[in-house]
Amino acid sequence: MTAIKAMNPMFSDIRPWAADRERLRRSFQISALRPPFGRDGDESMAGVLAPGAAAPDFTLRVTPDQYLSLRDLAGKPVIMAFYPADWSPVCGDQMTLYNQVLPEFRKHEAELLGISVDGAWCHQAYAKDRHLHFPLLADFEPKGDVAKRYGAYRTGEGVCERALFVIDRQGVIFWSYLSPIAVNPGADGILDALEKLPAEVTS
Repeated sequence: MTAIKAMNPMFSDIRPWAADRERLRRSFQISALRPPFGRDGDESMAGVLAPGAAAPDFTLRVTPDQYLSLRDLAGKPVIMAFYPADWSPVCGDQMTLYNQVLPEFRKHEAELLGISVDGAWCHQAYAKDRHLHFPLLADFEPKGDVAKRYGAYRTGEGVCERALFVIDRQGVIFWSYLSPIAVNPGADGILDALEKLPAEVTS
């Protein structure tokens, strides 16, 4: 947990989500009503892990000299945002939006992880340039191994799909969505899933 906390400080310059929600919705043309898992008839979306599946564990570099495992976040909701590449225009818009929405994600005690096949040094430079306050994980070697396990890898291009997952406190996929690679999927689907997550079960 030390690595994730170090990568996720609460900065006072992050604008509150509530005040900007409608502006961001129009700006990024997002909708919480998009059909998940390719049910719009696009067969290329069929391989993404669906709700009810156990989220495959993994260990990836979170900085050039630190690793993060999914099991390190056990007991918390986890948002996983696979994206094709650092520095691309659509990815920049998507990651910037999630940076602004972080306070809302954290109201649900959720941790956000960005994942692409870029290396840890590239991620470090990109996060610094874009002032990102959440971890970017390097699915670099074996290339795309984690993305493949989640059904979120584009073999022809050698990059991650633009895929979203919300994992519940028990490590089970609660919601997933595969966006067309050129479309920013926004944040509404994530927020809707977090709001619908069952309350933490205490024994």
